[in-house]
Amino acid sequence: MKSPVRKMFDGIASRYDFLNHFLSCYQDVLWRRYCSKRLKKMMAAGLLAEKSIGETPRGSNKVRLLDLCGGTGDFANTFRKIFESGYKCGCACKSASQNGASRDFVVDPAVIGDFSYGMLAEVKPKKIDAHAVQLDAMKMPFAERQFDVILNGFGMRNVPDARGALLESYRVLDAGGYLCVLEFFSPRNLFNKFFYKVLAPLFIPVMGAFFSGKRDAYEYLVNSIIRFLPVDQFCKMAEECGFEVKQVKMFDGGISFGVFLHKPGNA
Repeated sequence: MKSPVRKMFDGIASRYDFLNHFLSCYQDVLWRRYCSKRLKKMMAAGLLAEKSIGETPRGSNKVRLLDLCGGTGDFANTFRKIFESGYKCGCACKSASQNGASRDFVVDPAVIGDFSYGMLAEVKPKKIDAHAVQLDAMKMPFAERQFDVILNGFGMRNVPDARGALLESYRVLDAGGYLCVLEFFSPRNLFNKFFYKVLAPLFIPVMGAFFSGKRDAYEYLVNSIIRFLPVDQFCKMAEECGFEVKQVKMFDGGISFGVFLHKPGNA
């Protein structure tokens, strides 16, 4: 039997991207771009470190990508464009290139995994080089160490057990790989509390109802943010699951955060 949350996401799939962009004033596009650029820089620095200690860089710069809770594939699509664009991400990439490791990465066909079939049905029209897979984030149908990068954009708070999703992500991530969680975390400062507890309940459900006819889905959106973990508690949980927290990036005063997690190379 389909869960109420899955049924809700199936019902808003056709308007999901538009409303994400509209309600965030297109800031969500910039947040995904920042995360993708930052991941590329971190991975280039990792290649440089491997080269400096005489190791062969893993995968010849080929990136095995999972967009978990990936919805319509926006994050995976952004990631590919950034990684394969020749974007110059700083001295680490330049040094890696000089030491024999290519500055540019090649992304294998991505896996976009989500529990909503309605969301995944929106991937094909975008012509993304990816495989859409309906799955449970807490019990993925993959062997250990299958991916170099896992993206999770605005999906972690929709998983019934965030710790279980982190542990499962750790399992399928290769040693030295990265998990990037872009998320709306529970508000803790005065600005966030005012935004999510006063402004958002008034504005977001009304706009969601107007454009999608699904007011309840956007009421759920606001409530899921308030009920979720604050970012510091999420980072502590990630460390308990074995990850290293490499960076926490606050966007727009804490409206959202990018959390960059690393699986140690000896794991």
